[in-house]
Amino acid sequence: MMKRHEPKRAGRAAVLAAALAAAFSLAACDNRTDDGSTVGQKVDSAIERAETAADNAKQEAREAGRDIRGETREATAEASDRVADAAITASVNADLAKDPDLSALRINVDTSNGRVTLRGTAPSEEAKQRATELAANVKGVSSVDNELSVQK
Repeated sequence: MMKRHEPKRAGRAAVLAAALAAAFSLAACDNRTDDGSTVGQKVDSAIERAETAADNAKQEAREAGRDIRGETREATAEASDRVADAAITASVNADLAKDPDLSALRINVDTSNGRVTLRGTAPSEEAKQRATELAANVKGVSSVDNELSVQK
């Protein structure tokens, strides 16, 4: 008959050990620390701080992503503007070189944001005006500042 009761005793011992472990765990949670809070409260506070830090890190990452996207767009637009300005300058120079009275070597063409500035000399007032017209007719030109002087 002893053998039949042994499994019950082993089961009871396991249940008793689990109950004691649970009791010790609960007791540890109720232990007060130096500042009067329980260990459980300390753990909850640490979890809250970790969650707050994680939320802040997510927000900072989102903001950094937005900043990077904005800076990338700006850099792309800037590079595109520079390429467009260079193309305008090349086209104006080519048109000036085709004109029999105007010399692309005597006229400096600068372009910034579609605004063309002509500097140098023209052989006559009519040639100076033609230089303005040639530059103004190039695709992408928003305005022309003709600073050419008439050569006498």
